[in-house]
Amino acid sequence: MIDGAIARKTGSASTFGSTLDSIADSVFIMACLIKLLPVLTLSTWLWLWVSVIAIIKVINAISGYIVQQKLVVKHTILNKVTGAMLFILPLTLSSIDLRYSGGIVCTIASFAAVQQGHLIRTSSHKQ
Repeated sequence: MIDGAIARKTGSASTFGSTLDSIADSVFIMACLIKLLPVLTLSTWLWLWVSVIAIIKVINAISGYIVQQKLVVKHTILNKVTGAMLFILPLTLSSIDLRYSGGIVCTIASFAAVQQGHLIRTSSHKQ
């Protein structure tokens, strides 16, 4: 979660590193979903919400590629907060009902996904 900050601080940040970081984040999230979702009892509304967020993310990736002819990922504060919350979420399952913690994470993830789509479609062709 801090690799980007370290890369910028040491002057070793690159477009390749940023893209690789985004791919690694996606793999991490997919691995977590593959391991956690089968053992969690999620309400239908939470399944639907997670699905909508995933669809928005896919649309963002497609529209970013169409607009800029390359994979475009925006590393926003909300995306970082979402990642941190997803990292912490399994640790809270024994003390916080998933209906509440899942709702909070999904709310932030929804705002992050919409913000990312907006930035991809309205920003210049720089990443």
